Amino acid sequence: MITPLLQSGLTVWRTLTATLDSARPLAALTARAYMAQVFFLSGLTKVRDWDTTLLLFTEEYKVPLLSPEVAAVMGTAGELVLPVLLLFGLAGRFAALGLSVVNVMAVLSLSEIAPAALQQHITWGVLLAALALYGVGKWSVDGAWLQPRLDRWLTPRDARSLSMN
Repeated sequence: MITPLLQSGLTVWRTLTATLDSARPLAALTARAYMAQVFFLSGLTKVRDWDTTLLLFTEEYKVPLLSPEVAAVMGTAGELVLPVLLLFGLAGRFAALGLSVVNVMAVLSLSEIAPAALQQHITWGVLLAALALYGVGKWSVDGAWLQPRLDRWLTPRDARSLSMN
């Protein structure tokens, strides 16, 4: 038997969870916009002064297995292309994973990193991981355009396993 107090508590809980659930698309969009801005502006900085970028990749950043020139081009390209994909939510999980690689490489390639900078990279990593794991949301090309088309083309079982939201 459910008491009136417990019933009221369950009603409040259902209302709260429904409100939080309805905020998911906005939260995903906000995270996508923030992460896109962070990485895109970093890429623009590298392009604006390419000689300094090459010098940094030669002297400061020690990217394993790649020459400084290749690392500079790949890192800069990733910081310019992947944020655009992430912002629009087009191949959003791929973009989030790609930016995660850029983020990890940035931390690993620096011989010394300030604790505040490391904390910032950890925060970015958590946001990117959430977007990769939970999807980029309904307010994205993947969620609003691609997923409905996949749902129509695939069997219901296949569609559930490929959900992008």
